[in-house]
Amino acid sequence: MEILVATLIITFFAAACGALLGFASEKFKIEGNPIVEQINNLLPQTQCGQCGHPGCKPYAEAIANGEAINRCPPGGDAGIKALAELLEVEVIELDQECGEALRPRVAIIIEEECIGCTKCIQACPVDAIVGAAKQMHTVIESECTGCDLCVPPCPVDCIEMPFVTDTPQTWLPQNPKLQLANARFLESAIAIKSIT
Repeated sequence: MEILVATLIITFFAAACGALLGFASEKFKIEGNPIVEQINNLLPQTQCGQCGHPGCKPYAEAIANGEAINRCPPGGDAGIKALAELLEVEVIELDQECGEALRPRVAIIIEEECIGCTKCIQACPVDAIVGAAKQMHTVIESECTGCDLCVPPCPVDCIEMPFVTDTPQTWLPQNPKLQLANARFLESAIAIKSIT
C-alpha cells in the first residue's frame, strides 16, 4: 500500500512539473533573433544562392553573425545601403565574386515546347512554377523571383528569363523600404478599386 501511495505521489508530482514546464515553454518562448528577421525582410528573397548560402534566411543569419553585407547581387546597391542603415555599418561595394547586380527578371515557359518533365518545378525554390508530370507547366509571374535556377535543369531549353520591364503601374524606386511601402500602397489601391 505504501508503494502505491508513493508511486501516485511521484506520478502526480511529475505530471504537475510537466504541465508547468509546458506552460512556461509556451509563455516564454523566443521566436528567434529579431535582427535576423529584419535583415531577411530587406533581402530580395530570390533564394538564388549567389551569396554562398542556400537561401536568403541563412544569409541573414550569417550577416547577423558578422558576415559581409555585400554578397547579394539581386539586392544590388539599394539592398546593401538598406542593410548598412539597419546595422549601422559602412556602405561597401557589391562583392563581384558573387555576381553583378542586374535588373529583375522573370521566368517564362514556352508552352508549346514544354514536355512536362517537372525538373523546373523541383528546382524552383519559391514554388512559382505549376504543372503536372507530362503536362504543360507555367510560371506564376508574381511569385517568380528571377533566380534563374529553373533554366539549367530544363532538358528542352523552353524557359526564357527576360528582364522585367517597368511600366507606370509597376515601377518602384530602388530603396527596398520604399519598395515595400509602395507595394502595399498599390495592393490597397487595387483592393479599393475592386470594391468600388
